[in-house]
Amino acid sequence: MKRTLLLSACLWCCCLQIQAQTVTYETAPKKAKAFFDEAVDAVRMYKSKEAIDLLQNAIKVAPGFTDAYGQMGLCYMDLKNYPAAKESFIKLKQLDSSGLKPVTVAYSRSLAGTGDFQGALNVISQYLATSKILNKNAERLRDNYEFAVSQHQQVPFHPENLGDHINSKDPEYFPSLTIDAQTLIYTRRVNGRNEDFFISRRDSSGWQPAQNMGEPVNTSFNEGAQNISQDGTLLVFTGCEFPEGKGSCDIYYSEKTLNGWTPPQNIGAPINTRDWESQPCLSADKQTLYFARETTDAGADIFMSHRQENGRWSVPERLGPNINTRGRETTPFIHADGQTLYFASNGHPGYGGLDIFYSRRQPDGSWGPATNLGYPINTIDEDASLVVEANGKTAYFASDRSDTRGALDIYRFELYPEARPLQTLYVKGYVYDTTTHKRLTANIDVIDLQGGYPIAAVKTNDNGDFLAPLPVGKDYAFHVNKKGYLFYSDNFSLKDHHPGVPFEKNIPLQPLAVNASIILHNIFFQSNQYSLEPASVTELDKLVRLMQDNPAIKIEIAGHTDNVGSDKDNLVLSTNRAKAVVKYLTDKGITVNRLTSKGYGETQPIATNDTEEGRATNRRTVFRIVSVE
Repeated sequence: MKRTLLLSACLWCCCLQIQAQTVTYETAPKKAKAFFDEAVDAVRMYKSKEAIDLLQNAIKVAPGFTDAYGQMGLCYMDLKNYPAAKESFIKLKQLDSSGLKPVTVAYSRSLAGTGDFQGALNVISQYLATSKILNKNAERLRDNYEFAVSQHQQVPFHPENLGDHINSKDPEYFPSLTIDAQTLIYTRRVNGRNEDFFISRRDSSGWQPAQNMGEPVNTSFNEGAQNISQDGTLLVFTGCEFPEGKGSCDIYYSEKTLNGWTPPQNIGAPINTRDWESQPCLSADKQTLYFARETTDAGADIFMSHRQENGRWSVPERLGPNINTRGRETTPFIHADGQTLYFASNGHPGYGGLDIFYSRRQPDGSWGPATNLGYPINTIDEDASLVVEANGKTAYFASDRSDTRGALDIYRFELYPEARPLQTLYVKGYVYDTTTHKRLTANIDVIDLQGGYPIAAVKTNDNGDFLAPLPVGKDYAFHVNKKGYLFYSDNFSLKDHHPGVPFEKNIPLQPLAVNASIILHNIFFQSNQYSLEPASVTELDKLVRLMQDNPAIKIEIAGHTDNVGSDKDNLVLSTNRAKAVVKYLTDKGITVNRLTSKGYGETQPIATNDTEEGRATNRRTVFRIVSVE
């Protein structure tokens, strides 16, 4: 009995050794070869999943079938199933290390795809050291792996699929949100053919089932790569092969009115050219358009154009060398803070094809160095098209991860702190005439008080409505202007602001008339001093412009204080402050006979002097029209 069991065990071991022997295509059994041939035909038809099933059948027949393992690794690479590809290549290496040579580059990518960048670097470096043929692709991969190894650590990244209300069996991509994060618009390739826009609204239960936006925005042509303005009233997007197009792909727009969305219109020259223009993105104030242009001289670069006073767009200009390279730069997204730009590039050092980067706007208006978002947000594949909510934390992107509903899906994740833009709130409301209460169209400027540079230049719609972004952590001057009216000024301090409800403010404008007056909220003095602070310049220049545009008016500048200190000292202080403003105006060319100044000290309080807030309100500079000739 024991001899029989021993003999059986020996025979079993011999069978295993025979089965584990290396089998090539030439030596494979006929049945295994037939499965392999069918798999190759499936690969030619881009049916990698079917090919893998056939190759697994071939391996069942011939467990040591090296060609089958190599081809299966390539099929898994095509499906971006890097762990399975790595396993197939390792099995091939175990069976025949020399058989791995034709797929060495793919093997290195499978290692990198699973995060083993050091292993990938070792493999590709050895390959390049022994290869007699120049392989630029392998050299580029080596550069990618060296960069990845130099980064040392992963960044936090936990993507979440947006679910069945948003995603489907069809590809979904290019997410875009309004500043209140209540409206999501994205592109879906319906039935794998026609690109259309879909829209979803968010309520307390989450994103609601998306609906096709329908006509007139969606047409029989392909619409894609869209961006919804932060106030939700303007949609810019890419249209390719449209009859009226200037090039292969142009930028189009549609406006939301009381009667719905308008038919798409070509944005025209100078933005659209014979070249490829795509992937537009609007600044929060809708006055700057960022987009990608593919040209014959520089691959694809990111350009920007400014809306001029006549409503036309300026000649586009390339963003600087910190953004654009000799490679491809695409999918620009300017955050609502107006200071943080996200984009994709294969010209900056990265992990794979296109990587996602961000850059901060500098005080002089230029863009700072591009920073790679890191692994695993960026991978060995092409990663692009990232957008971030106004809260600065929640990011959205498209991916074909393992839990997709069929193809590309929309995902969201919490962006790690170092890569976040400024959290951005907004002020919204409408502008109206104080006499007739009629809604007015007007221009609204938001200025960074410390830096003195504009954050936004907003124009109200035909109904007088506006929405202006306010990044937290700074102080802002707020100016509203319309011809024939006194300008309006206010300021917001968001240095210590905590997340909460956005500001809502309706703006009254006074017609130019005798005794019309405004408080100049953005005129600043040091305590008990009458030298103008630098932050006052923006408001003072607005006053200069008003005087220049209306040469018939004469004004009084009045200074007021709180009740701290003696009556005499307060009268002197308020008089000197009023004189300081008048001097600024005369230095700017306003004739002295149009100006008077007067100090009222503490005699005309408009709030209680019993609180610091009330005393701050009483310390003010007032502009009043005394005559209109």
